[in-house]
Amino acid sequence: MIARALGLGAAAWIGWAWLPHLLTPACVWRGPRGERRVALTFDDGPDPAWTPRVLDQLADLRVSATFFLVGERAERAPDVVRRMAAEGHEVGNHSWSHRSLWLCGPRATTEEIGRAHERLASLAGTPPRHFRPPWGLVNAAMFTAVRRVGERCVFWSIQPEGRRPIPADGQVDHVLRRTHPGAIVDLHDAEGTPGAPERLVEALPALVEGLRERGYAFTTVAGLLSARH
Repeated sequence: MIARALGLGAAAWIGWAWLPHLLTPACVWRGPRGERRVALTFDDGPDPAWTPRVLDQLADLRVSATFFLVGERAERAPDVVRRMAAEGHEVGNHSWSHRSLWLCGPRATTEEIGRAHERLASLAGTPPRHFRPPWGLVNAAMFTAVRRVGERCVFWSIQPEGRRPIPADGQVDHVLRRTHPGAIVDLHDAEGTPGAPERLVEALPALVEGLRERGYAFTTVAGLLSARH
């Protein structure tokens, strides 16, 4: 009886969390081949101390980017969100609390996505068009939830730092070696991995200049994907 229950539980988990991951390659959108454009994206913010420094750098470098924001963090730093929108950056949805969707049922999944969507729309003045799940973990309810609010799920094609710290020069090297036309680069302006924002601020100028030297221009995720149609 216990073995059967465990088997049913495992089957349910596979159907809820693992099988939906087979659909995630469709969420790694890329721009048109041949166009040397990339989208820089920033996850987990806004951080009230570090995100303004990233915005300062982007302004100095004349780069527009996409910020995937956590709703409850945005609520605590509304002026930072408004500044992003005013300076031409795209505001994306990164859930309300950065809770793993593997730990969320259908109702919680809908709330994580919908609540963040509404709050970010009110702060930025325009509704988010794209959603990135925390840690890239999805479940079966997510796809319906993002469609309900008019968003689509977007992952990344290059991630120089994930769950373990990578020095700034290592991140720059990683991106420059792997960038391709239409790439979506995943960076972090808030601390998921300890020290991530500090390493980002150190890496960002060299990363941008290195890509420019290779002939790349910068756009938002929305700008990159709109060129596909």
